[in-house]
Formats: sequence, structure tokens, C-alpha cells
Amino acid sequence: MLSALRIKNLALIDELRWEPGAGFNSLTGETGAGKSILIDALMLLAGERADKTLIRSGAESCAVEAEVALRPPLLARVGALLEEIGAERCEDGVLLLKRTLAASGGRQFVNGSPVTLQGLKRLGDLLVDVHGPHDHQSLLRTEEQLRVLDAYGKTTGLREETARAYEAWREIGARRAALTLSEREREEKLERLRRHHQDIEQARLQPEEDVQVERDFKLAHHARQILEWSSAVAAQISEGEGAALTALAQVERTLAAWQKIDPAAAAWAEQNHAAVAQLQDLAAEISSYAERVDLDGARLQQLEERMGLLHSLKKKYGPTLADVIAHGAAAGEELRALEAGDETLARLEKEEAQARRALEQAAAKLGAARRKTAPGLGEAVTRELRELGFKQAAFSVSLKEREPGPAGADEIEFLFAPNVGEGAQPLRAIASSGEMARVMLAVKTTLAEVDSVPILVFDEVDANVGGETAWAVGRKLARLGKTHQVLGITHQPQVAAQGEPHFHVAKEVRDGRTATALQRLDKPGRITELARMLGGKSKESLALAERLLQGEPKKKEKAAA
Repeated sequence: MLSALRIKNLALIDELRWEPGAGFNSLTGETGAGKSILIDALMLLAGERADKTLIRSGAESCAVEAEVALRPPLLARVGALLEEIGAERCEDGVLLLKRTLAASGGRQFVNGSPVTLQGLKRLGDLLVDVHGPHDHQSLLRTEEQLRVLDAYGKTTGLREETARAYEAWREIGARRAALTLSEREREEKLERLRRHHQDIEQARLQPEEDVQVERDFKLAHHARQILEWSSAVAAQISEGEGAALTALAQVERTLAAWQKIDPAAAAWAEQNHAAVAQLQDLAAEISSYAERVDLDGARLQQLEERMGLLHSLKKKYGPTLADVIAHGAAAGEELRALEAGDETLARLEKEEAQARRALEQAAAKLGAARRKTAPGLGEAVTRELRELGFKQAAFSVSLKEREPGPAGADEIEFLFAPNVGEGAQPLRAIASSGEMARVMLAVKTTLAEVDSVPILVFDEVDANVGGETAWAVGRKLARLGKTHQVLGITHQPQVAAQGEPHFHVAKEVRDGRTATALQRLDKPGRITELARMLGGKSKESLALAERLLQGEPKKKEKAAA
């Protein structure tokens, strides 16, 4: 759920923090107060395209941030997507979103990591649906309609089985296609593979050989200099009149005489003795190393040629030696398969046909289950619609066969007929935002237990309704709030009364400028706001507002029943 939303310099909002509750949150206020700005801010974080005119007048940029608390299994789905888009993982199940917008452009961040706008939108599709005069409506996408139908009918397992069958068929087909070449293409490919394989095979490469060869070449190239240095060091340590060991021998004689009259000199004599031993070891090691230095010019040339060969192979097949070795192995395997020719192709064609039959069987099984589920989904949504004022409406699910794919062999369309005598139309063809919002509310209510999108926004879902229908809308939003976080902008007191918490949005003047303010209402504040929505603050309006908070329409319905 959305734990907190922070907005700075967006339209009429200078700075605002909103902490909605877990259930059905009512948002009310006068037209133009800024309620829709809150939704605009949320949609920016859902990856919608931004309009620079949203930046508050006088500001250079605006920013929107959100904290979203996630629970399994959505946390796992979000985690997989975060890894895919290159964002940091969530800590303690909290997702942090941020988006900035300036005249020069914008940036977006997820858990502190910069991401692309497309990555942010993919994340937003998992988190939020907005229903109303906005376009962020996942149920209009046919792929989402299939997912919803599968979730409603508990056919997700069959869908996953079909997806696996499709991938197996596609993979075999790709391998078969790679072998299905014209004779000229086949010969050209064989020649290329042989050349690559032979180049690498004949080189007899060893892992990390290039590192060792470069090190040996450097030593061989500087062999004469190394021998000169070793001779110089040997002379400085042990040879010649001014050698270090000669000087330390004199020190040793002096300290030996000293300690005869002063025992303290014994410790110094020991230290001098240790220094002599270390220098002797150093001289021996350098002398041994010098004996192994090779002045052979042929060896130097051999190393230079080997280094040149490795460099050439990395340039052609690299960039690393490990890549070259892997390329050679892959070329050899593909060469053997291509040389096998007809035998391999016949085997793959047989396997492809078997995989196709397995895909068709899985898709048919899935399709049969969907056709069994579809009428029940249509009836359930229709019942919800009739409670929302569409007394003669009908909702149905159309399924047609198509070529099998990873989601099966079904083409789906959610259909809606609002009135008797009118033909059903695809859901995406509904023109009225008020109708669309109520249809979405009916669908969401039906699918509440299986729908994974946690944040649902209904923007004036109660448009053009009143009385008992408005109360029914509010009741459904409240019921939906038991399984989702619902943010509802409303002008109907019957709807607002059923939200908890209830937020009021208003414009106020600060330092000579108009700004949007947000306030969470207590019970007296709610009564006052509901009375305003009822038409005034008269005693009658205040009394009716209080009865709305007590759920009086609900009591009347129970009595009538």
C-alpha cells in the first residue's frame, strides 16, 4: 500500500505530505481545489508521461516521492522486476520511488537507483490502477484480461504449463531453422565455422594464458637489465670494499668488544647479527633468480609471436581470452551439428512436431477451462453492475481461437452492454468515463480476492449518480478497501461517508500565493464537510451528515430486506 506521498512544487502544491490509510480513503473538496493533482503525482510515479507545465509557477523543478509497503507474493514479483531494471532491492518490504521534473528534462529513481521511464512504468503497472478520466487502466489490455480470467478461474497453473510448452516448441523451431539453409548459405556457414574453430583449436589456448605470456615476455625483454641490477645489488650487499656486509662485520666486532664492558650492547649485537642474516638471504635469493634469467633471443621472439597471436584472436573473437575459448567451443559444436546435416534436421523436425502437438494440447486444455470460467465471471460482474445503477446492463467475456502462444490459443475481449437493446461493445470502446469507472469498480469488486494490483484509484467514480446508487458505490469501495488500498475522489456525500480515513483538499493563500492544502478530518470535521457536500451547513444538513456517518442508508436497506 501507499504509505506516504511527498510532493514539492507540483501545480498548486508547494509542499505536501500525504499518508493515506490502508482501506478506503475518501478525498473531497471543491472543484479545482487540487484533488486531481494528488492523482497526477501518483501517476508520475507510475511512469506516465510528464508535462512540464505541471511545474509550479516560479519554481525550476518539481519532485514527487513515495513509500510503498509490499507484501508477498507481490514483493517477489516486484523484486524480480527490480533486478531486471537494475534497481536496488527493497529493504524491509518498502519500495521507494522518486521522480523529478525540470525544464531541461526529468529523472526517476527506484530505491535510490536511477532507472528508465519505461522501467518505472513497468513497476507502476504492478502497483496502481487509476479508474476515471485517466488512461492508466490495466483491464483494458487484452493480456491483462486473460490474466484476470485465469486468476478468477484458478487456471494460472494451466497457463504456466502452456507457456512452458510454447517455449519448448519455439526453442526447437529455432534450432531447426538454423539448419534449414540453402546449399550456398550452408557452405558459407560451414566455411566460416571451420575457420573459426581451426583458428582457435590450433592455438591450443589455456585459460588466462595471455596474462602469463605477457609477464614472461616482459621479463625476457628486460633480461639484460635484470642481470645488471642483480650484479649491482650483489656488489652493494656482499662484494667490494664498501659492501653492506663488510660494514656490518666491522659493527659486529665493535659490539663484541663493547658488550665485554657493557652487557647492554649484547641486545644490539643480536640485532646486528639478524640484519647480517637477512642481507645474506637477500643476496642468495637475488643470485638464484639471476641464474634463471634467460638471455636467449629465440625465447624472446617466441614469446612475442605468441603474444601477438593471442592479441589477434582476442581482437577477432574476444574481447577476453575466455570469450575466445568459449567461441571456439560453440563454433565446434555448431559445426558438428551442421555437418551431421540431414540426420539432425530430420530429428529436429520430428521433435518440433511433437512439441507443437504438446503445445496445442496444453492450449486446448487451458481454453476449455477458460470457456467454463468465462460465463461465471460475466454473471458476477453483471450483478455488481446492477447494484451500481446499471439495472439492465450486461457484462460478458468473449473468447475466440487464435494461433497458440505463450498465453494460450484464446483471443479475449471484455464486453459491456449498458442498456437493453444495445449491442455489447468491447470495454475499451466505452466513451463515458463515468460508465467506465463504474464498470471497473464492478470488475475490481468481483476480482478483489485474486487481483494483485494493491493501489486502486477511483476518480469521481460516482459521476452522474445519486441516492441509493451513490450509497451502493460507496459500499463497494469500502468492501474493496478490505483487500486493497482504495483512494477515491468523490463529490457524493453518500460515498465519502463510507471512507475511512477522510481527507479534505482545499485552496488557501500563503504569502500572497494560492496553494493546495490537505487535511485529515476528525469526526466533527467530517460532519461539517459532508454537510457542505449536501448543500450547506444548516441544522438539517448537519443532522443528515451525521446520519450518513452512522450508516443510516445501510440500516434502511436491511430493514427493507
